[in-house]
Amino acid sequence: MPAHTARTSTVEQQGSGSAERPGVTGDLPWIADAGQVAPRDARALSKLFFDRLQVLEEGTPEYQYARNTLIEMNLSLVRFAAGRFRNRGSGEMEDIVQVGTIGLIKAIDRFDLSREVEFTSFAVPYIVGEIKRFFRDSTWSVHVPRRLQELRVDLARAKEALAAGLDRDPTVKELAEYLGLEEEEVAEGIVAANGYTAGSLDIPADTADSVGRSTNGRTFADVLGEPDPAIETVENLHALAPLLEELTPRERRIIEMRFGQEMTQARIGDELGISQMHVSRLLSRTLLKLRAGMFTEE
Repeated sequence: MPAHTARTSTVEQQGSGSAERPGVTGDLPWIADAGQVAPRDARALSKLFFDRLQVLEEGTPEYQYARNTLIEMNLSLVRFAAGRFRNRGSGEMEDIVQVGTIGLIKAIDRFDLSREVEFTSFAVPYIVGEIKRFFRDSTWSVHVPRRLQELRVDLARAKEALAAGLDRDPTVKELAEYLGLEEEEVAEGIVAANGYTAGSLDIPADTADSVGRSTNGRTFADVLGEPDPAIETVENLHALAPLLEELTPRERRIIEMRFGQEMTQARIGDELGISQMHVSRLLSRTLLKLRAGMFTEE
């Protein structure tokens, strides 16, 4: 009995009692939980599933079953590749695995048994490439040009190489000479690298004592400035001052009584010996004039 047949029999026993699901698996074995298949068994079963996938019609239940099973059986490749990036940047492992799974799916869709290459050897570069693309394009806190993103990697390697020989951090000039770049380019790359990760507002803003303990527990959020709520009023009054000077004495008096003394229109009418309706018309006309002047100033 061929090796893959023996393993297939073992996998079929994982089902709920039926080794086949007519209309779903076709002549492929039914695998109840493909994610639990051992990597060695997954390699052998993958060949069988890839062989059938090439002749199945895309979109059919049998095709979807074969493709989905291949994805689940080979997720261990994604976890293996993602482990290499565990401590890189601020990405969560769950996000890295999800991105790596996209690479796995691309590898499955493009794999051809006729190439006589192990699927693992074919898939890992796709998975790693997708994860690297994720870090390159998606994890920068501030968007910077691609050339500066790539320069950050070169600078990190150059710093590590030079620091080992100098026993100190290299200067901008030393980095420029090592990379064959202008000092201005290196300086630009160093500044851009600060956009790779963003600091939290909850990080302590004060200095620490000799053993690294915070002295007063203040964070950046505690000392972050905010707009003065009265500044807009000051700006408006500053803009209104010359406009008020252009009003007639009666217009200025009406404005002062209405908004300075907070008098009602009826009382203003009594003071000026005019009707409340007349006061309302004068007030509306004056305010319209002031608004027009404010918009012109802007």
